[in-house]
This record gives sequence, C-alpha cells and structure tokens, in this order.
Amino acid sequence: MVKEVFIYRKLTLFPKATPRKLLVTLICMLIFWIVYLASKEYTKFLFSLKTHIALNQRNIFKSFSCSEAPQKTPVWSTETELRIQEIMAKLDQQIPPRPFTHVNTTTSASHSTATILNPQHTYCMGDQLDVLLEARDHLGHRKQYGGDFLRARMSSPALEAGAAGKVTDFNNGNYLVTFTLFWEGQVTLSVLLIHPSEGASALWRARNRGYDRVIFKGKFVNVTSHVFTECGLTPMSRAELCEYLDARDQEAFYCVKPPHMPCEALTHMFSKNRNISYLTDQEKSLFHRSNMGVEMLKNFTTIKVLPCNRHENIKQKCQIGMKTPFPSGYTLNRRWISAFCKQNKFNAMKYINDCLKGKLIYLMGDSTLRQWIYYFKKVVETLKFFDRHGTGYFRTHVLLDVERNILIQWKKHGQPFVTKRLFSVKDENYISREIDRVAGDNNTTIVITLGQHFRPFPVNIFIRRVINIQKAIDRLFLRSPETKVILKTENIREIPQNAEMFSDFHGYIQNLIMRDIFTDLNVGIIDAWDMTIAYCANNVHPPYYVIENQVGMFLNYLC
Repeated sequence: MVKEVFIYRKLTLFPKATPRKLLVTLICMLIFWIVYLASKEYTKFLFSLKTHIALNQRNIFKSFSCSEAPQKTPVWSTETELRIQEIMAKLDQQIPPRPFTHVNTTTSASHSTATILNPQHTYCMGDQLDVLLEARDHLGHRKQYGGDFLRARMSSPALEAGAAGKVTDFNNGNYLVTFTLFWEGQVTLSVLLIHPSEGASALWRARNRGYDRVIFKGKFVNVTSHVFTECGLTPMSRAELCEYLDARDQEAFYCVKPPHMPCEALTHMFSKNRNISYLTDQEKSLFHRSNMGVEMLKNFTTIKVLPCNRHENIKQKCQIGMKTPFPSGYTLNRRWISAFCKQNKFNAMKYINDCLKGKLIYLMGDSTLRQWIYYFKKVVETLKFFDRHGTGYFRTHVLLDVERNILIQWKKHGQPFVTKRLFSVKDENYISREIDRVAGDNNTTIVITLGQHFRPFPVNIFIRRVINIQKAIDRLFLRSPETKVILKTENIREIPQNAEMFSDFHGYIQNLIMRDIFTDLNVGIIDAWDMTIAYCANNVHPPYYVIENQVGMFLNYLC
C-alpha cells in the first residue's frame, strides 16, 4: 500500500538555465509520446497527463508547460476539480454581476416598502406570517432584480425571545419574508439590509480576485537563530520556495526559503492584513458602516400572538441524520428550543457528566469551537486540562477525566489560519488528515467547524477543503459507521470595518457550500448561523449563554 505523506520540497520558479529548459522539454516530449502510444483511448491519455493546478480564482485547470513544470507535480483528482467547477458555476449563477453606476441606483432601506400579507388583528402560536418586501432605490424607483443580502429576525425583548426569518428572493426586486410565530406575546419584526445587491455582487467579484489581502509570516529556526519569511497559499515570489504539499488532497502552502535553512525548519507562523482592495472607490462607498445593516421595517407594526389552545406536536428525539429546517429553532428566556426535534435538558453537572462518561470527543476547527472546551472545563469540575507544552492560544487543548474515561480535544484547522498571534505549525494538520487518524466507535464523536478564516480568500480554497473533509468522513464511516459526526455551521459576527474580507455575506455563501457538499452525509447539524441570528449575537465569539445552548444541542445528539 502506498503511504500518503506530506511532501516538503524546495521549489524554484522560472529557472534561468536555457540548456536545462531544453533538456526538460525534450524529456517531456518523450514522455508525451510514450504515454500517447500506450493509451487505448485519447480521453484516457488526457487524464494521464500530470498537471499542476494553480490555486487561482476560478481558473481551476491552469497547467504549466513542460519547461515550467516543477518536478514531482502530483496528479490532481479530476473528480474534485469538476466538483469545484460545478459549485463555482452554481454560485456565479446565484450571484450574477449587477450594474453599479451610482449609489442612488442601489437598494435603499428607507425607500423600500413592506406589506403584511393577509393581515390579522391577532395571530396564534405556530402561525406563519408573510411579509412582502418591495425593494426600491434611493430615487424611489422599483428595483428590477434581486440579490440584496438581507437578514430577518423576530423578537420579544421582554421574553428574551428571538428567531430568524426566512427570506425568499424572487429575483425581480421583490422578497417574501416568512416568520414562524413560535411564542405568545408582543412580537417585533425586523429586516436588515446588510448589503444591496450591487454590494453583494462586488464582494463576490473582489473575493475571487486574489490571495494577497492577508500576508503570512513563517518563522524558521536553526539552533539559536531564527528568521521570518513571507508565506502564502500560492507561490508569491520568484525566489526559492519551500512547498508544503498534501499530494492526495491537493492542498499546498508556500514559504520563501531562508538561506542556509531547510524547509523543515519552519516552526511558527502569524498573519497580518494587507491594505489591498479589489473594490473600486465607488463600490467602497457601499461598505461604510452607515450603509450596512440598515433597518428596512422601521416603525413597522408589532404583532400580537395568542396561544389559541395550541397543543405542541410530539417531536422525535434529536438524533444524528435529521434534516434541519430554517429556522431550526428559537430562543425563549435565553434558552434555545429546537423546532424539529425533542430536546433533553442538560442543565446540571451530573447529567452532563453521565452523558460524557466513556466518550472521546474531537473538536476540529476554529476558535468558535475552542469556546466549547472552555465551557466544558467550567461546568464539569472533574475535567482537567492536560498540558501538552504547546504555544499560545491556538495550541491543541486536551481535557481529561481519567476515572470516567472522558477525553475532549480541540485542535485548530490547517492553513489558512488568520491571526496576529504566533502559533506553532508543527502540530497542525488538515481536518481531513485528523479524521483519518480517528479509529472511531460508538463512543467517539467528531465536531467540525470552519469558515471564518477562509473569508478573505477566493472561495475555491474553501470548496476544496470541504470536499476533502467530506471524503474523509466517507472513509471514516466505512471503517466505523457508528462514529458520530456533527457539523457546527459558522456564526454571524459583528459588522466589520473591512467588509471586503470579513463580511457575513462570505459566511452565508460558505454555509450554502457546506450544506450542499454535506447534504447526503449522516451527520448532525448545529445551525450556529441560525442560533446567533436568533440571539442577535453579533460577535464572532458569542457570549457564554449562546455557547451553553450550542453545547446543549450537541449533548442531545450525543446522548
């Protein structure tokens, strides 16, 4: 069996030696004819060629000529490339280019109108309330196309209650906003215009233009000396490079090779944002803070909801594999209540301890999932951190309870990982590789989340990563179908100053991608996107009570 390994190698771009180029060209031509003559069909011949896939925006199949090709270039999976192309094509169709000549022709929250369909004096719990939203520009003209990025929410502040609304885009300037009236009382409706369609279109185009909004710095160590060099997801220099390549999964990372140091000397990394934008000056005006997240239903009528002797339908217990609707639940008195399955309450340490007994839990992803391990440490006194002598906030975290045979581990996902804090690269791995290392059984659970660190980069990087994770889960289920896998979707976050890099629009698109790729997998879904809208938790790291309810949903899947 061929053992899969990461390939660390030096890579020199644009070699200068003309004789060497000629020799490489002749060798390539010889290989070309040998392969061609050995091929039974021309199509098989095409797939036998080794191509170097450049990680450029939408240019999935860009290959090097023979004279430019680095040695040992892996054969990329044609199936993966076709899936990436297919998903990109669907997204391009969903987010078409929108004309933008002046801010006055973009969607205006104050000029748009909203009408309740089939209005009533009072409503009953469980009813559906529909609002027709007609988008207009700043001159009062009706918009002729859709694509506005909207966020709908209903709430009752006195009850600490909230739920997301569902927005249906008719692609003609009209939107249907649907609310399910989950609780009784006075309910306020809200629709925010996060970005007009022209802004969403500009973000999509700009996102896929380049990889250089973030610069990575790699620390190379040689005994007592060290040096930092530039690193990135694509070759960024004509200098000699170190290429850190996962040949099977087609994932690569590059660093400028420091003189007199091997590529294996890379130990740590950090990142910083670059002052680079692919938006025009005119487009940038759409992303001033005053133009993002503007309320569209100002002074809108509040809704009175009565119980109407409604009896709650008996729901099936929450379990892995259930399809989650949107909205998937609501908050009441700060407690998350699922709309599609029956929950048990895990609000006492004994119940949590009993649920966790004998369990191996692997948390894989970003710092929004790291919040979970801090929550477990706080509520379960018997869990103690095991010191693995790591570096900084992003080291691997391990909680142990030896007597009850409980292990909970958090490990960050592989590059890109965007942070100004220095972190070790020696213990990091791609999630797909981490899944491959899990033997699995009915007491093993894997929780996955990723997305926030991918927002500043072209989306094909994210698509490839999710496909690789899906394949790893398929392999896991072949050897251990009883292992539980749970996907926590991205949270919403605060409206950032740099919307081009970190807007929730990027997270929304990534959530669509995750659901599309994971649709046929037997996994549990914790819809953190839905939950954080319901809680109005506009922070990349939600408050404690939100984490408590995310973990509560997780425990319902687990036990």
